[in-house]
Amino acid sequence: MTRRTKVLMSIGAAVALTAASFSVATTAQATDPDPATQQYRPYLHYTPEANWMNDPNGLVFHNGKYHMYYQYNPNGTRWGDMSWGHASSTDLIHWEEHPLAIPRGFNGSGQVIEEIFSGSVVVDTQNTSGLGSLQNPPLVAIYTSNYTAAHPTLAGKQAQSLAFSTDDGQTWTKYGNNPVLNRNTSSFRDPKVFWYDSPTGPDYWVMAAVEADEHRVLFYKSNDLKQWNYLDDFGPANATGGQWECPDLFPLAVDGDPNNVKWVLSVNINPGAVAGGSGGQYFVGTFNGTSFTAENIDPASQLPPGNVLAGFNSGNYSGWNIQNDPSNSSGPWGSAPASGSLSGQMAVTGNIGAGLVNGFHGGDAPVGTMESAPFTLDKDYLNFLAGGGKHPQEAGKQSGNQAPPGYLLFDGFDYPGTLTQAGWQLTGDFQAALNPSTSGGEFAIGKRINTFEGGPYQDNNVGTITSPEFYLTNTNIGFLLGGGNRSGGELQVELLVGGVPVRTATGTNSGDLNWQNWDVSPWYGQIARIRIVDNATGPLGPPDSGQHGVGLGAGEAQER
Repeated sequence: MTRRTKVLMSIGAAVALTAASFSVATTAQATDPDPATQQYRPYLHYTPEANWMNDPNGLVFHNGKYHMYYQYNPNGTRWGDMSWGHASSTDLIHWEEHPLAIPRGFNGSGQVIEEIFSGSVVVDTQNTSGLGSLQNPPLVAIYTSNYTAAHPTLAGKQAQSLAFSTDDGQTWTKYGNNPVLNRNTSSFRDPKVFWYDSPTGPDYWVMAAVEADEHRVLFYKSNDLKQWNYLDDFGPANATGGQWECPDLFPLAVDGDPNNVKWVLSVNINPGAVAGGSGGQYFVGTFNGTSFTAENIDPASQLPPGNVLAGFNSGNYSGWNIQNDPSNSSGPWGSAPASGSLSGQMAVTGNIGAGLVNGFHGGDAPVGTMESAPFTLDKDYLNFLAGGGKHPQEAGKQSGNQAPPGYLLFDGFDYPGTLTQAGWQLTGDFQAALNPSTSGGEFAIGKRINTFEGGPYQDNNVGTITSPEFYLTNTNIGFLLGGGNRSGGELQVELLVGGVPVRTATGTNSGDLNWQNWDVSPWYGQIARIRIVDNATGPLGPPDSGQHGVGLGAGEAQER
């Protein structure tokens, strides 16, 4: 289950605009006897009577009936208010829609503290959980709790929780000691649970879940669905664009031969598909009850045909011109090729040979360049292995995520308290208590303004957020920006001088925060304000798709 962002801003070194998710809306009733008469309803595919739906979650067959639970907004036609809907069928063609299965969680003041993200359902036949009985085994849902900013102890975190049913999946009770598995991270989600028949015994439950931003599938085991122990993890491997989501792990007999069984690990990615948007990939290999080993990991372990220009296997950079960061002479390249991952770095995989160029010396902060000696292009192709962060440099914009030279405006949002307390003016749906935010926007630096999180209607939040006055004492303002792209002025960041917009910027239909720069020299010495305008509704995308989003993401910096 993916959450997106609408508007982001953090001031001090960047500004970020980000945006929301796709939506599915249908209007027909799922139980109509003649679906073909319903103009907007697919003939065979299930649709709820109303509102937004997405990931099918707990797909389970029990007592002669197929049950499908799914991501559902019971209150609207766009992503939001994440809960589990429920439908059942006896033939997978005709579906009966049931009342909401697992709703969001609220505190005593009526604030939402938990959203119900994706997961799976198992039939606990042996009542290992103790949540039913041997005579009436429970259905147990294992789902991701996405904790909101109002949660007293787990704000912004994702963890795995349980709910159970003893009436054939019709009504559900949340387990009293949720969450049952918490890594204290913000992108740990989508548990798929199954019963593993161990060849050596005893048998146990296995969970596959993802650290979405790290492109890893993590495996855990349990005897009772309540206490989970770490087994191993897999990844990153193959496609690592976007986030990894909604994994599945299952055995499959090759050509129907029960003596030749392979295990398949499927992983969805969003975005990052070959044609753009969301997609999926699968790995084929073996699972021994602890570790999954894939047989189809790319790249291959040998180089393609041709002449090696630079293998970095000699222990030095062999004639390359290395420019490390003057403020951190060891980074980003160090003094010699690395042999693999560096301290504090995500796993480096897929490399060939003894050495590689690793730009993580000194962490993410140092910046620099490397340049090879001249060579002659006498072949049609250059092949190379590449990995790492995705931050494309655009013309006239600054690479990296460090602030440009200058000083931070508004303390970069990294202060306690609300925007109103810091002198910002909010109109429309935006609520001071919800910003500055720590959510949304890839490549943000510190806190930010996020209009998706900034009000009760997420993508449909509208209004303005205006900074206090400041003097233009330098000639440039640089900031990070991400989000939806609109050309009509309804979704943009503005520089106001005399109350009139003199510079504007909008997003690029991406949640990635990238550097923008305004030349403000014509108004040098005058009083100015920054205003975020978000009068667009719908998630990320171009105007004709109804998608959008805006945000300032790591602060603004005036350049010297």
